[in-house]
Amino acid sequence: MAEAISVTGPIAGTDKTITFETGVLAGLANGAVTSRIGDTQVLVTATASSRPRDGASFFPLTVDIEERMYAVGRIPGSFFRREGRASDDAILVCRLIDRPLRPNFPGDYRHDTHIVGTILGADHVNPYDLVALNGASAALWLSGIPFECPIAGVRIAYSTDGEWIPFATHEESDAATFEMVVAGRQLDSGDIAVMMVEAGGTEKAFEYYAEGAPKVTEDVLASGLEASKQWIDDIIELQKSLRRLVEEQSGPITVMEYTSSKDYSDEVLDRVREVAADRMREVMAIADKAEREAAQSETSNAVIDEVAAEFADLDGAKDQIREAVRSLSKEIVRERIVADGFRIDGRATDEVRPLSSVAGYLGRTAHGSGLFQRGETQVLNVTTLAMSRMEQIVDTLNPQDRRRFMHHYNFPPFSTGEAGFMRGPKRREIGHGALAERAIFPVIPSKEAFPYAIRLVSDVLTSNGSTSMGSVCASSLSLMDAGVPIVDHVAGVAMGLVYADGKYVTLTDILGAEDAFGDMDFKVAGTEDAITALQLDTKIEGIPAEVLAQALQQARQARLQILEVMRAAIAEPRPDVGETAPKITSFEIPIDKIAEVIGPRGKVINSIQEETGADINVDDDGTVGTVSIGATDREVVAEAERQIRLIVNPPTPDVGATYEGRVVNITKFGAFVNVLPGTDGLLHISKLGGRRRLNSVEEVLELGDVVSVIVEEIDPNGKISLSPADPTQVGGSEGDADGAEDDGPPRRDRDRGRDRDRGSSGNGTRRSRTPVAAAVPAGGGADASAADGDDEGGAVSAPSGTAREDVSFGEHFEQIAKDVYGDLGPELEQSGRGSGRRRGRR
Repeated sequence: MAEAISVTGPIAGTDKTITFETGVLAGLANGAVTSRIGDTQVLVTATASSRPRDGASFFPLTVDIEERMYAVGRIPGSFFRREGRASDDAILVCRLIDRPLRPNFPGDYRHDTHIVGTILGADHVNPYDLVALNGASAALWLSGIPFECPIAGVRIAYSTDGEWIPFATHEESDAATFEMVVAGRQLDSGDIAVMMVEAGGTEKAFEYYAEGAPKVTEDVLASGLEASKQWIDDIIELQKSLRRLVEEQSGPITVMEYTSSKDYSDEVLDRVREVAADRMREVMAIADKAEREAAQSETSNAVIDEVAAEFADLDGAKDQIREAVRSLSKEIVRERIVADGFRIDGRATDEVRPLSSVAGYLGRTAHGSGLFQRGETQVLNVTTLAMSRMEQIVDTLNPQDRRRFMHHYNFPPFSTGEAGFMRGPKRREIGHGALAERAIFPVIPSKEAFPYAIRLVSDVLTSNGSTSMGSVCASSLSLMDAGVPIVDHVAGVAMGLVYADGKYVTLTDILGAEDAFGDMDFKVAGTEDAITALQLDTKIEGIPAEVLAQALQQARQARLQILEVMRAAIAEPRPDVGETAPKITSFEIPIDKIAEVIGPRGKVINSIQEETGADINVDDDGTVGTVSIGATDREVVAEAERQIRLIVNPPTPDVGATYEGRVVNITKFGAFVNVLPGTDGLLHISKLGGRRRLNSVEEVLELGDVVSVIVEEIDPNGKISLSPADPTQVGGSEGDADGAEDDGPPRRDRDRGRDRDRGSSGNGTRRSRTPVAAAVPAGGGADASAADGDDEGGAVSAPSGTAREDVSFGEHFEQIAKDVYGDLGPELEQSGRGSGRRRGRR
């Protein structure tokens, strides 16, 4: 095995270090680096094909993140018990790495290039995304692939004290109000050019703001971008140190030769410019997207037909002409913006397109809905509320294992007027949906304040720029319509930038074409006084800090304008959730009461659900139990809550008081009657039937019967003994109540009664049977014993000349055990007086 080459550097302001190592793993890749912070480590490889991809008009860079569950010591939770498709978290990290890397390759490089990050260890302290990003840059820097210069990234979290924390841990991020990932590269001047920003507020951001933490404004963001440069510079220098060590040991790293792929020749571009410049200026001034694109296609085809004959001997002449026409279109749009200050649709650089907002567009069929339109971009968002059991279970390497707030974004082909295939969300849809979710997330109420699982779905209906920010606005409208008590409206806007002739021009609310032809894509979302999310990508070396600060302020003005239109549609959350939405309440119970609420095999909780119609969920975190109750009718929720609270804190019956109770269980020795919620007492068989001895309780009572009972006694263990308040209800008669005799028991029982009165058996032997008092715990258990025999407890003697009758309590005790412990398993059949169980009389 080869010897490792590694470098380690401190992370300023922390006690952490970052390490890059190469030379041991994945030796056949063009470049392979294991990067590490704490116990989180990622193997990143970089490989490139030896030939360019045929016909590629773009740089085919692919980034994959392989989450290995062994990295956290777990077996995957899927049916196959192995990793499957990439998780959303992994896809978002792929996009995070791709965006700052892509601009650092030569413009004519078209070889397939593959970056693979395999997560070897995740310590649940340090997130792996930045470890992977910095490792990817280091692997490319050592690979010989034409990568212009190393880049670096840092995550910084804004604490409640107003300080930026570098390489924030999961815990530090949770305790912060905002976190931001910044990636950049070194310029020749030594300054750091910001190339990518991904930022968002945390779950408790507005709780911390309410407690006095400083809010994240445009000025705070600008300070964070400036602060991040220090750590980016340190990590880039560490990568350079690693390369120097490799070259000292193995010699200089040779940059691979690659085949330059040009979309068109200079001659083709010059000829297209001569033929089409004036016509394309007219076309690119058409404001309507559909009309403009139709005219652009018609003009492009006409130019191709006209110029193609002149380049008949050129391979792929028509493709080159088509790309040259596109390049000319981009040139014209940029020239008009910088020189004249006008855009494709005639707007000024800081002008927002026409806005409209509708809350409750779908009416009562949805729990909440919002329709937002800005120019030709239209997004419909629908809110669905559910019990907490509908939270998403997450099986990834991150510590979070559940998500109660979800936002899903759909971008069908018809939104751009095209025909196509729909095969589930692509990486772009996952990324745009995550950005909108990150923007809304900080204003979502806590689970304690609003115990719902919340799902938002944004369907893009028409698209012409900034659908992700349109999704933010539609989501905010939808949430308020659903009655979700969000802190405030959140709006988003996409900004663009064009750099030409040494001049930077910032564009508000960019169109799709301006996004494609511009040099920056800059999305900002937030409330009136705080930013909740930001995403920035550039296609140039970087953006000066003062230009970025000016763009942030310009974005704020647009955001305030959008918020005003949204407030006109709905100014605050509706006072309650909708008619069709579940009404949910949640409260905590002692963990030792969970079993009582659920009951054996779910008997208690199922009974409450059947009786009330509520949906009940009981969960615990190991220290306290949580009960969630949901139903479309609040009265149903209230009744279910009342019954559960009575089980958790049952009222105590009063001795001598009369209660109406329901028979909930019948045994050989009596009936258990529920006198209060969660409280049962025993009505012994000897107290039933008046003076008539009963062979079974079923002669006078059945399950479900309602009887009036008096609490006779509550023993120190909480066991309750009952007696009938009205004997006529339970098999007695008026005569019984007054002491008069009825027709009497069956003859056999009369004979036994006479024998008992004589007090002796036929052979002169006297046997006595002492009745055992029967009671039941207040909690409804069945731990009781009773005499199985006469109703007065006197001695019983067998008639002379008959076999003696032994009485067994086995069945009685077996029934008690079953009531307490459940099924006891198969019986042991055995005869005689052995060690086996004997049942009944012999």
